[in-house]
Amino acid sequence: MKDKNKNAIGIVYSTDKNFQYQHSEQQEQETLPPNQQTLYVQLDKKQRGGKKVTLITGFVGTDEDLTALSKELKAKCGVGGACKDGEILIQGDFVTRIQELLTTKGYKTKRKGG
Repeated sequence: MKDKNKNAIGIVYSTDKNFQYQHSEQQEQETLPPNQQTLYVQLDKKQRGGKKVTLITGFVGTDEDLTALSKELKAKCGVGGACKDGEILIQGDFVTRIQELLTTKGYKTKRKGG
């Protein structure tokens, strides 16, 4: 499928040369300041082969800002991770460390899970 029709709604293909695809409107969310955001930090090991990851959810903003925050957290913890679907995954059990780092950056944090 062509990139220009990636967000087309309903119609897969049309033989009509004058047909116009209806596109879904995807607005880029503006990043809220850190003091207005509450990030949830939890330890997760479901569907990961028993490996522990620290999961950060609740970020409101652009993908670029989320990626930058993810990169900074991974560097401070000295581990790898990923950033997808509006979540940050940090390899390993770094819940308390990440809560401290986010608090110093001005974010409000809450721990989820046990």
